[in-house]
Amino acid sequence: MTEQRKIFGTDGVRGVANVEPVTAETALKLGRAAAYVFAQLNPRRTPAGARPKIVLGKDTRLSGYMLENALVAGITSLGVDVLVIGPLPTPGVAYITRSLRADAGIVLSASHNAYQDNGIKFFRHDGYKLDDQIEEKIENLVFNGEIDSIRPTANNIGRATRIDDALGRYVEFAKTSFPKGFSLEEMRVGVDVANGAAYKSTPCVLRELGAEVAVAHNEPNGININDDCGSMHPEEIQRIVEISGADVGISHDGDADRVLLCDEDGEIVDGDEILAIAA
Repeated sequence: MTEQRKIFGTDGVRGVANVEPVTAETALKLGRAAAYVFAQLNPRRTPAGARPKIVLGKDTRLSGYMLENALVAGITSLGVDVLVIGPLPTPGVAYITRSLRADAGIVLSASHNAYQDNGIKFFRHDGYKLDDQIEEKIENLVFNGEIDSIRPTANNIGRATRIDDALGRYVEFAKTSFPKGFSLEEMRVGVDVANGAAYKSTPCVLRELGAEVAVAHNEPNGININDDCGSMHPEEIQRIVEISGADVGISHDGDADRVLLCDEDGEIVDGDEILAIAA
């Protein structure tokens, strides 16, 4: 009887990179399993003669390259195409999945954790988190050998395509969420992007909305993500606001799925207050 193992947690698969379950070997198996499941789930979404497609994004961790390549190998080996979009915030990967009408999305990130960790998180075709039942199907296929014999050949092998305008698409989408008739002109905004996935997108959005941007921790090198910076270190955005004379401070974590704000006096604005402002 095949041993059943549990690799999915509350937010995908996560752990120390290159240690099970976050290894290239398991990523390849996850790619194959996910490709099989999503191709079965969404046959009506795929036009006649076209292959299913999966969007693949990541943050700026060194191990992202290893896992990205393993997932591409696994997905394409099942005859499913991959749209590789590179570093982009987790909400951006979800948006691009929906925008490109993909069958699913995957983001490689361990959020606010140190660079040694990484994770593999899946989205449905609409950009939302997978149902537990779908995760369980993928998990079972990783270990039970059911799809080991499925080996497309020749032109039935999937293709990997790099999508160069994913960042621009997401920036435009983010700008459209800003109220019409308003502008950030004459505002100075301090930003801590945690050497992570938002290192290009957030400053770009703010500048295009008219703000003067004082950005810090925007030179990712694969190992400095979340390193004494980002939303887990509020003292950094307070420092940035103070030295730049900013009117407001914005701090992300490594994959920019969370945000911390502070006012011009360096007072932290917590989550409840942010929700009240957004409402």
